[in-house]
Formats: sequence, structure tokens, C-alpha cells
Amino acid sequence: MPTRLLLLALLWLTGCASHPVPQPSHVLPAPESPLTRRIDALAADHPYGQSGFRLLSSSTDAFQARAEMIRAATVSLDLQYYIVEDGLSTRLLFDELMDAADRGVRVRLLIDDTTTGDNALRIADLAAHPNLEVRVFNPLHIGRATGVTRLLGRFLNLAQQHQRMHNKLFLADGTLAIVGGRNLGDSYFNADRGLNFTDIDLLVAGPAARDLGHSFDLYWNHRLSIPLEHFQWFEPGRAELADARARLSGERTDRRDDDPRYRRLTRYRRVPALDDWLGNLHWARGHAYWDHPDKLLAEGVPKAHLLLTTQLAPALEGVEDELTLVSAYFVPTEPGMRYFTEKAHAGVELKILTNSLEATDVPVVHGGYAPYRIPLLELGAELYELRRQPEEDAAFSVTGSSESALHSKAAIFDRERVFLGSLNFDPRSILWNSEVGVLVDSPWLAGKVDDLTEQGMHPAVSYQVKLSGPSDNRRLVWVAEDGGKLRVLTEEPGSRWRKFNAWLARFIGLERML
Repeated sequence: MPTRLLLLALLWLTGCASHPVPQPSHVLPAPESPLTRRIDALAADHPYGQSGFRLLSSSTDAFQARAEMIRAATVSLDLQYYIVEDGLSTRLLFDELMDAADRGVRVRLLIDDTTTGDNALRIADLAAHPNLEVRVFNPLHIGRATGVTRLLGRFLNLAQQHQRMHNKLFLADGTLAIVGGRNLGDSYFNADRGLNFTDIDLLVAGPAARDLGHSFDLYWNHRLSIPLEHFQWFEPGRAELADARARLSGERTDRRDDDPRYRRLTRYRRVPALDDWLGNLHWARGHAYWDHPDKLLAEGVPKAHLLLTTQLAPALEGVEDELTLVSAYFVPTEPGMRYFTEKAHAGVELKILTNSLEATDVPVVHGGYAPYRIPLLELGAELYELRRQPEEDAAFSVTGSSESALHSKAAIFDRERVFLGSLNFDPRSILWNSEVGVLVDSPWLAGKVDDLTEQGMHPAVSYQVKLSGPSDNRRLVWVAEDGGKLRVLTEEPGSRWRKFNAWLARFIGLERML
């Protein structure tokens, strides 16, 4: 007992300073914003209540949309992210954010506490700008000083630290938004020299974007949302702000146009596209859904009314012909298998695209998913697993020769409706993390996402997992295509270390935590 008290005392000394209770704030009305006026004029040509949508499946388009939204904003920018990593893409975006703050745009940045220990971006110093406010969601309150004390602090409060804000939302002038799977970091914009993620974002204009603004306010003003300065012993001033900004602006002067990453990411400066994209939005009914932030305060399984999946349930239950799921991390669990069984027996065609063991960035999650493959295939489901190194000419959201892993999240219902957001179909997203997304009633948009998914299911890009052998001794095989020729693998692709991690997750029984 004395040892535990001593540890707590040491951690408290590396905790946070005392500050006043933060004041609430909300999305600012922007009726005079040129961006708002443009979107309102476009909406007037469509049935009342419809929103405008555009898929951002290309990592270049996804980055360009964010950068141009920052440049187009004149009133407010609201960003909510699970991960904010240092890197070329993030520094370019933050440089634009600081320029917007200089123009008088109010910038609110809400980030989960998962990556706030990395000070390379100097976010705390940037927050010294009077028009930039940063809050941390569900933060560690003690032991924040070093990696070691952070680890100890999380260990002492595993229940809270297990529940994270996984939302990804980018909102300009309260009327134009991006939701989807991408965090902020080079690997989400195909700018990492090693592993990059395939992903899908959705550009949202009009009523659904304004609803997403309500979700941001709900999280921003929640008691788990703490201003970043509360964790600073010394408040940064003009000198610290100037030094941090110099590091960002250096990306504009130190980089050369012969750097292909820099040239691709900065395309928005040479060939702006947002104005054209807005003029060609697809207009349809859209419904913004999000978990209530109280979900992260729940002891045990959260109440159903707090869950995004409760709002999505009618769409899931209403499927009659075909259900396609794209999920970077897919762990169906027993309730999920009951749902799949019911739908399969009703004649619904099931298609699932997830990561292979060799591609996933979290092999332990694969251990939770693997036992369900044979039961799913016996139901008649089609099962596809993205390969680690797709063919370079494959068109599924990846360019170049770097390795890739699936990070997309989507659900297509009868090719009539599509849900896009941050939600994976696993216990972590459903029960423990908070999520956000948009359900769009549009056969056209559902068809576009289905086309992307079909590309991702091609044997040059993904393994199709099938059953082989007699009914009393079924085993899995992986069908792939290389050089235009099909081949069948009888052993699961992936290193021994990855297989060990997956096995360990099954052995320990981590399914509910994955």
C-alpha cells in the first residue's frame, strides 16, 4: 500500500496545473460567409432538407479538400480527430490553419488524448494564438510528463483509458464537412514512405454538415473535454508561438517541388478544385449519426440510447437483398453472427472486405476475427482480405509502391443506402470508442462506394477466402492473382510474429476489448 501511494504521489507531480473551468462555445453562425452563401444557393435548387455529397476516395483529393476548406473559411473551423501525427501533411495543414487564424477565423481543435504526448508539432505553443483553442478529450490527468509516467498513469486507470474518442470530423463555417476514416498524418494521405492506409472520406454540404456541427459542440462542451493549457505548467507566449510557426512555415521554404510528396500534397495551391467540386455535388437525404460522449463514461456496456449503432439499426434490419461491409477491423462477435445468420437465411447476399493478417496494422484484432471466418463462409458470405502489397496498377485508393493496409469503413444496404464514417464493425467501435458518420439515402452514391469496394475485392488487391475440403474437415484457402494468373494458398499469408499475436489474442480471450 505505501508503494502504491508513493507511485500515485510521483505521478501527481507530473500531472497538470490548476485552471478555471472552461467556458462552453458553439458553432458560429456564418450567414455572410461566401462558403455558406454558395452552399445555400446550391441547396435551393434541390428538394428541401437534402444535403450535397462527394466521395473523397483519393488520398490526394482528401488532403486537397481539407486544405481548400481551410482557405475558404471566413468564420470558423472545427476539427475533431482521434490521431494527429507529426509529418509533412500535418504541418502543411497546420500552416494553413494558422493563416486562417490570422485572418480572424476561429479555430477549435478537439483531439483524443492518445497522441498528445508527441510534442513534435508544438500544438500547445500554437494554441497561444488568440484564435486557436485546443481541447483534449478523455485525458490522462496524472503522469503526463514522460512516456514512462504516461504508461503508469494509464495502467492505474485502464477502464477509462480503454475508451477513446475515435471521431474524425472537419467542419468549415458550420456548413461544409468531411467525415470518414482518415486521421491527420502522412500515412492517411499516401505521404508516408513506409505504410499507407487506403480510406474513404465523404464531403458533406448543407443540413447534414450543420447536424455534424451539433455533434462537435456536444463533444467540445462535454466534461471529458479539457483545454490543453490545463496541462501546461507554463503558458506559452509570443516567442513560443513564433518559434512553433516558423517550424510550420519552413515546409513552404525548405521543400522543393521536385519532392513528389510535397508537389502532390500542394496541388491545391496550383490547381484549386473545391469550387468545381461544390458545383458538382450529389444531392440526397443524409442523416448524421454519432455516439453520445457519455458513452465513454459508462461503467460496463453502455446504454443503447448512447450508441450510434442504435441509430443505424433500422438500416441494418431493413436489408432485404445485399449487405456489403468494409471494415479495417472486423470482429462480428456472437450477436453479430446471429444477425448474419438471420439475414443469410432470409436470402441476403453478404460481402465483407477487411484486412488480411499480413496487411493489418493491429494483428491482435485479426485474432478476434479469424474464428468467425469458417462460420461466415458456411452461411454463404463472400469474404475478402486486403493484401499487404497490392499490384501497383490496382485502382483501390492506393498509388505508388509503398505498402498499404485497409483503413476504410463503410456499409452498403441493398445498393440503396450507404453509411460512411469512423465506425469499424468490431466491439471497440460499437461499445467502447465514440464514432461519427453519415447515412445517405442514394442508390447513386451507394453504387459508387460499391464500385470502389469491388475494386478492393479484386484478386490482385485482396485474397478471397474460401472453404476447401470435405464437410467434416473444412479448411481455409486464400485465392489471389499475380501476373494475371490465379493461385491458391493453403497457408494463411503473414509472418510468424503476426500469427503469434493473432493466436495470443484468441488464447487470452480479448474479443470484447478489440
